Amino acid sequence: MTTLQNTHAIPLRKKVRKGLHQGLRKAIAFLPRKIRFSIYRSFVNCDLHPDERLVLKIADTQDELEACFKLLHDAYVASGFMKPDPSGLRATIYHALPTTTTLCAKFDGEVVGTISLIRQSAFGFPLQAIFDLSDIHAEKGKIAEVSALAVHPNFRKTGGAILFPLMKFMYQYCSTFFDTVHLVIAVNPDRIEMYESLLFFKRLQAHEVQEYDFANGAPAVGASLNLTTVPLIFKKVYSGKKKKKDLYFYFIKSRIKNIILPTRRYFTTNDPVMTPAMLDYFFNQRTQVFKKLSEREKILLDSIYNLPEYKAVIPPVPASDAPGGGLRQHQRYSLKCRGQLAVGSGADARSVELQLVELSDDGFQAHSRSRLPLFIWSPAQIQLGASEASSLQVMAVRSEARGDEHYYGFKLAEPDLAWRKFVTALQSGITAKDLDNASLFLMGHQPDFDATTAPQYLDGVEFDDTDRRP
Repeated sequence: MTTLQNTHAIPLRKKVRKGLHQGLRKAIAFLPRKIRFSIYRSFVNCDLHPDERLVLKIADTQDELEACFKLLHDAYVASGFMKPDPSGLRATIYHALPTTTTLCAKFDGEVVGTISLIRQSAFGFPLQAIFDLSDIHAEKGKIAEVSALAVHPNFRKTGGAILFPLMKFMYQYCSTFFDTVHLVIAVNPDRIEMYESLLFFKRLQAHEVQEYDFANGAPAVGASLNLTTVPLIFKKVYSGKKKKKDLYFYFIKSRIKNIILPTRRYFTTNDPVMTPAMLDYFFNQRTQVFKKLSEREKILLDSIYNLPEYKAVIPPVPASDAPGGGLRQHQRYSLKCRGQLAVGSGADARSVELQLVELSDDGFQAHSRSRLPLFIWSPAQIQLGASEASSLQVMAVRSEARGDEHYYGFKLAEPDLAWRKFVTALQSGITAKDLDNASLFLMGHQPDFDATTAPQYLDGVEFDDTDRRP
């Protein structure tokens, strides 16, 4: 196994190299924006067949997460984005949430790159404290903040051998598994043009923030990316370039075997990995994250981790402040299940497509592009996973219009076995793997309708590695 300890390079060589890089950046900065961006794109060098020793996956073990937090700590300290922590780790409250996914790149079994994706939750996003996200919230689709990016020093000068695969993994995971439409970032002003020129992030506001508390007071620029528009932009800009410089082919069309995507039997959209023991280890024992939470943050955390197994490791809250259990209060798993509702009868009969986003023992929340009658029982068929489905009698009991979408709250006449098993798994499951195990009880349950076995957000995703350009 390769040892990835930092070697002691000659100080003078480091200073010369750093000076050259800074001089080059300053020289490029004087050029017109269009020319600058063209130069940045000329540096792109993607490898469609990375070294087999490189593996990209969700960090889901204590060792992998600790390696990610250590790599992040060392990178942030070296850049001045944080003061050294006695633990040698950078682990924040956002890393403790089930709506955050930490991706890692491992080479020869050791973590050499990491990036975290923070889904919107009761805790919000780190950058929303200083950047206005109202315009993005006004658009459709969920938001995730891209944060905590770090690459091991031994791999920073290898032409993006770790960074590009890690970014591709991030794009593929967000666009197909994380139910994300908008990505937001807060980066140092010296790095923003890389995201603008290569990935087409757009700045959230014209001015930069001089002190970003989440990065030890360093200046920051906020930017966003709409994943639904990226394919067309990439195709227009990168069309005709050599394959190794074509980010449209790299991000949208190619498949890299080094990437290990999660397997899900249910159509959930996040992958929680923190067990009670891991929460206790990282946020009580190794760091002081839980100890430093405000009273409001403790209450929010209690509402998310509302299982008895977690109560012993998360900060206690007074009984009068405890929000109580229940799937509807800051649920640990987000959903995107398809459904079909039969409305009317005879010549007036029609089938309406639903998108379920939350469910409980006796009901669910869903949205539809069609107006639905209230307080009328109708048959519904819900695809809970690739092989699990539920047939129910449901009734819409409340509605809310948001643009061209209509949101409904449904009541069930009587949940069937598949529904009860799924809800129980969501309420009692600790990690994403628990849902896979719980779904084994449903193997004998076969849907009695012809349903799509892929969630809607996977529709249209295609991979093709047959392109033979040089």
